[in-house]
Amino acid sequence: MNSKVRTRFAPSPTGHLHIGNARTAIINWIFAGHSGGSFVLRIEDTDVERSTPESEASILEDLRWLGLDWDEGPEKGGAFGPYRQSERSDLYLDHLEMLTQKDLAYPCYCLPEELEARRKAMLGKGDTTQYDKRCRDLTAAQIRKFVGEGRRPAFRFRADAEAVSFGDLVRGDIVFPGEQIGDFVIMKSDGTPMYNFACVVDDHLMGISHVIRGDDHISNTPRQILLYQALGWEPPVLAHIPMILGPDREKLSKRHGVTSVDQYRTLGYLPDALVNFLSLLSWSSESGEDILSRERLIREFDFNRISKSASIFNVEKLDWMNGMYIRQMEVRELARHLFPFLHQAGYPVRTAEEVEPMAVIFRAGMERLSDAVEKFRIFFAEFPVPESVEAAEVMQQEASRSIYKSFLSQMDGVRDLDRDAFQEIMKNIQQETGLKGKALWAPVRIALTGRVHGPDLPGVAEILGPEKCRKFAARALGA
Repeated sequence: MNSKVRTRFAPSPTGHLHIGNARTAIINWIFAGHSGGSFVLRIEDTDVERSTPESEASILEDLRWLGLDWDEGPEKGGAFGPYRQSERSDLYLDHLEMLTQKDLAYPCYCLPEELEARRKAMLGKGDTTQYDKRCRDLTAAQIRKFVGEGRRPAFRFRADAEAVSFGDLVRGDIVFPGEQIGDFVIMKSDGTPMYNFACVVDDHLMGISHVIRGDDHISNTPRQILLYQALGWEPPVLAHIPMILGPDREKLSKRHGVTSVDQYRTLGYLPDALVNFLSLLSWSSESGEDILSRERLIREFDFNRISKSASIFNVEKLDWMNGMYIRQMEVRELARHLFPFLHQAGYPVRTAEEVEPMAVIFRAGMERLSDAVEKFRIFFAEFPVPESVEAAEVMQQEASRSIYKSFLSQMDGVRDLDRDAFQEIMKNIQQETGLKGKALWAPVRIALTGRVHGPDLPGVAEILGPEKCRKFAARALGA
């Protein structure tokens, strides 16, 4: 491969960026980097009724958050723009004219209701529902009649091929029988280009060398191949990657839970973890490792290692992977990522620096950044609430009460409470009460955090400070 490799990601701005489309963008971005090529972003906004500027802005923001910087496209420009299909209408009309002049496209005056009625009739007879070609060879008189009725024509492509074949980097050689294609619409009656036509024109004019997309697009490919041939162009290299399925092996959808990138961002997933996870859906490193940096993903990518089978979205594995990235992160950076979640939860944190001690204590057990809201609650609650019946019962035991009395006695006059000072206090309580191990530490942990099990207690006590520790222990003693 060389720098002439050009990949593209071409979302429709009709909603949030779906996690499956994000995986497609990631693979295109990785392959462009692997090949020393360019990653192009194109907005396919010809669906005027559903496309919105807000959706486009949301998609661009999600791509930026994922770290998928595009070399050409909206906001960056480039030599092959415009990069929004709504701004390329003249190009589609020019190429439609080329096809009509070659008699490879023709006007179709059939109304939608007529097409639907004929389709139902064909289904009733058990016939195929391909267009019956009745507008293929209209006479001038027939055309005048339709025009006189106020009908505006769509344009169809003459699909006369017996079969269409193409090679695929993932699927190998694929052949479609010609009778499955039929004369398909390439331009609607309102002048809007159909997906297959606009896609072919754009990919060629933008110099796209490799089209990498989900295998749900395989059925579109024969029509696109015919258009390439009709316009005298060489098709790009094709690679159709397997779909992402839910645990029930059905297409990933909202009923499986979270499906858009912005939702994963809100839940506290890291962009590096999400890119790593999505890149491994149907692709694997030769090393067999799961945690791969972006640099390794780019360096090791190989189409030969993409499976033909659909991949299952395993949120448990994503959680594990995200937790690994959290634990690998420098504390300062982790605190910077945690700060917005705590601030949004209403915790009185003023700077990310204040979050660092808490991040040190809790990061070992975190899978999502949003976990911090619940885990850090002990530092901001007026009083800790016992998390279980067991915790409440431990607080009521006579041995626990003797520990709390000793703890308060030891804390009397303490102004600075660091880890070492807390350890010394606990040692003194052990000597005074004769209790040790869980019998000693569990009551104190419950008094300070409300939890039977938890993070490093000396570290928690240091963050809470002597005043809160005394307050919580006194509350436990009086419970």
